Amino acid sequence: MKVAVVGATGMVGNVMLKVLAERNFPITELLLVASERSVGKQLEYKGKQYTIIGLQDAVDAKPDIALFSAGGATSELWAPKFAEVGCTVVDNSSAWRMDPTKKLVVPEINGNVLTKEDKIIANPNCSTIQLVMALAPLHTKYKMKRLVVSTYQSVSGTGVKAVEQLENETNGVKGEMAYHYPISRNAIPQCDVFLENGYTKEEMKLVKEPKKILGDDSFSVTATAVRIPTAGGHSEAVNVQFENDFDVADVRKLLSQTPGVIVQDNLDTNTYPMPIYAHNKDEVFVGRIRRDESQSNTLNMWVVADNLRKGAATNTIQIAEYLVANELV
Repeated sequence: MKVAVVGATGMVGNVMLKVLAERNFPITELLLVASERSVGKQLEYKGKQYTIIGLQDAVDAKPDIALFSAGGATSELWAPKFAEVGCTVVDNSSAWRMDPTKKLVVPEINGNVLTKEDKIIANPNCSTIQLVMALAPLHTKYKMKRLVVSTYQSVSGTGVKAVEQLENETNGVKGEMAYHYPISRNAIPQCDVFLENGYTKEEMKLVKEPKKILGDDSFSVTATAVRIPTAGGHSEAVNVQFENDFDVADVRKLLSQTPGVIVQDNLDTNTYPMPIYAHNKDEVFVGRIRRDESQSNTLNMWVVADNLRKGAATNTIQIAEYLVANELV
């Protein structure tokens, strides 16, 4: 299996290499790909040094799978070029997510939609992935009607400059600003740019992407996304109204039986999900599961995951694993 990692020098690219090694993904030849300014640099994978190559050289090498995490503009331009030479692209940007001709995949939920003909596959937004992992089994059983989600997102979701801004501010060092405002000791109610409707792009991803992944647009979604001064891990306060009533104990049991989900919900021991515990883990953690007493058939819960792993790198690689396991590449 000839595998290209496009955007290998970036924050998600680095995590992709770590996850590929941890999961022993079957690689016979590895191509590490980045922008021209990084070409010729060295990166290590499993104790061996690899030289960074450019995008055209990677296309010419005709990899079997290309794992993209190089930004939307790069994906729009280059993913089709990889696809033209028979490569299957799994793209981590927002470029293809809402394209009706492309699949948007969380393997545990809708991996079965993939075919050999899918040459560009979209990886969902990080906050969407953890949200649908927790909601999919509940939607199947109780049928969602309306969803209100408020996110509390790590600076790592913005990128390395934002992580550096938080570190600088924490240490009293003046440096480059990734945000309009300080993030240390602050909460910024803006993730990504604002759209004409007053929502941010991040919020609208949360509105649109779950419907595509679940193959159902019968439920409504509204979202508020907030950036907070945590170094890693996204948290979500989720309020979901169902068509059918539920028993809270049954909800806990159903979630605890869902692959990739871990329930942390014991009030006696103050056990609930937190970013500090989700760090470097691939699972989605769910807790504070309780009935909304103000409205019928409505549930509150708190959902946390490592946004660089299950929210990005791990889900991308799980898609690739699904393709290999089902002989779709």
